[in-house]
Amino acid sequence: MAKRGYHHGNLRQELVDAALRLIEDKGPTGFTLSEAAKDAGVTPAAVYRHFSGREDLIAEAALQGHHIFADLMDYAYDNGQPSALIAFERTGRAYLAFARKHPGHYMAMFESGIPTNATPDLAAAVARSASVLERAASALSEQLPPDRRPPAAMFSAHIWALSHGVVELFARGAPGARSPYPPEDLLETGIGIYLRGLGLLPPDS
Repeated sequence: MAKRGYHHGNLRQELVDAALRLIEDKGPTGFTLSEAAKDAGVTPAAVYRHFSGREDLIAEAALQGHHIFADLMDYAYDNGQPSALIAFERTGRAYLAFARKHPGHYMAMFESGIPTNATPDLAAAVARSASVLERAASALSEQLPPDRRPPAAMFSAHIWALSHGVVELFARGAPGARSPYPPEDLLETGIGIYLRGLGLLPPDS
């Protein structure tokens, strides 16, 4: 492909798309800015019209990922309908679905080492995606007596950690990670154990 110093299309987005492909192939720290430029069909110098460096490019990929992620989680939650429990369980499945469908975005968001407050826009997007799960946790925990009700932020952080662990170990083919159970089953049963421990599910459910 011939290099182009000037680009008439949406070079900024083409570079993000190139970075996402490279992240999927090599990981978020396994490619250079020159490789992203080559994939997009431009000279490395052209990249600097849009991004200050590789971290800036990855941060944009993470920003776009958080927007997609928040939209997906919000859609799954559906304002808590038809019940707080069902809506909460849907957000867990949505987490796995996002990691599978958007692996490049997922790695840029959670595995690149880019600070969540790298830019004001990224910080706002991260807060929005986290707020959906926190709202779901808050609505569900309202069924508990106040003296047994965990803070919504802690509740959602526990579920986030569980979801992230299942994705990292079993949903994306991590080396050496094998499970006889589908990731969805692992997550559903893990959340069930957690909710039963809080008294939000009966022991035999």
